[in-house]
Amino acid sequence: MSKSRNIVLGAVLAAGVTGPVLAGPLGLGRPATPDEIAAWDTDVRPDGTGLPDGEGDVWTGEELFEANCAVCHGDFAEGVDNWPQLAGGFGTLDQDDPVKTVGSYWPYLSTTWDYIYRSMPYGNAQSLEPVDVYALVAYILYSNDLVDDDFVLSRDNFLDVEMPNAGGFRVDDRAETEYPLWRGEPCMENCKDAVTVTMRAAVLDVTPDDGAE
Repeated sequence: MSKSRNIVLGAVLAAGVTGPVLAGPLGLGRPATPDEIAAWDTDVRPDGTGLPDGEGDVWTGEELFEANCAVCHGDFAEGVDNWPQLAGGFGTLDQDDPVKTVGSYWPYLSTTWDYIYRSMPYGNAQSLEPVDVYALVAYILYSNDLVDDDFVLSRDNFLDVEMPNAGGFRVDDRAETEYPLWRGEPCMENCKDAVTVTMRAAVLDVTPDDGAE
């Protein structure tokens, strides 16, 4: 029996587990309950699937942003030091150093909502209520001049917000259009009718000179 298996089984016995166990390659653990799955199933899709009830306005979002986000992202979402900038950057995506913000780069508003709800504020993730997230997203949109200051974001008007770079992405269809062209069965014999030498190394100048390192 491997050392790691001994350690795992020893830990289980030390914890006093005496009843049958149900899941896992070592027979440990159990299937997650529906409530446990629901607690993690919080993602929001580009089509709005998964958005909870609630709404939030720009000015409430500004207060929340100042209290929870400005220390890293600046009062106006301009970024602080190396922390990411969330507003601006329009017209920079074709430059050597593009500024990728919610306004200039992100194609789906759902990405903003989902990321804030799951991961922010830094160090205190998942402490925000859905209404807080709606308000914060509304303020970030306002910081990017995408909505007016009286804007109220909710599930009902979520898809009405037009992201400037929504048309800047396309579906990766290489699996259907390119892969079949070069991922067939390899030829192992009689692959060509004739083999012809088209160039020699000396002509291509790839042979190192005598004494070269």
